[in-house]
Amino acid sequence: MDHSDHHTDTPHDRDTHGDHGDHHDHASHAGHAGASWETAVRATLHCLTGCAIGEILGMALGTALGWGNVPTMVAAILLAFLFGYSFTLFAVRGAGLDLRSAVKVALAADTVSIAVMELVDNGIIALVPGAMEAQLSDALFWSALLGGFVIAFLITTPVNKWMIGRGKGHAVVHGYH
Repeated sequence: MDHSDHHTDTPHDRDTHGDHGDHHDHASHAGHAGASWETAVRATLHCLTGCAIGEILGMALGTALGWGNVPTMVAAILLAFLFGYSFTLFAVRGAGLDLRSAVKVALAADTVSIAVMELVDNGIIALVPGAMEAQLSDALFWSALLGGFVIAFLITTPVNKWMIGRGKGHAVVHGYH
């Protein structure tokens, strides 16, 4: 990997720069060629966890309360964003960031990832015949929801890899881990 753009003032050696043992993925830092699939998968799993919690709560809430399809999806999407952002927000706050800065980092780190995940997941649920009318006790409800998560993960992972490789998305969180 060519580090010449990143290290213009000093030679790149282990004595002055370290062995990169503290980095999760050195290639994901700005000025580097790209991100590893492992880093993208970890970022997507982080996003998926928050999204899934919010999505499941929203879908379960809307279904249990007998809401229509649109209010149920809106609740699920809003809760997915809330939980997705919250995971990052709590992590960077724990690293010492003030609330305002932590919110900015969470928005920059997760917005595209959550949006892609929610678009795909809710699109799958909307396209599966009968899924929106299914009840919490129906296998169709859970299979459409979980199947949507799997497909959303597969589509969102390359998006996250591309963004991290350009110093965007989850890459902005790396300095706070």
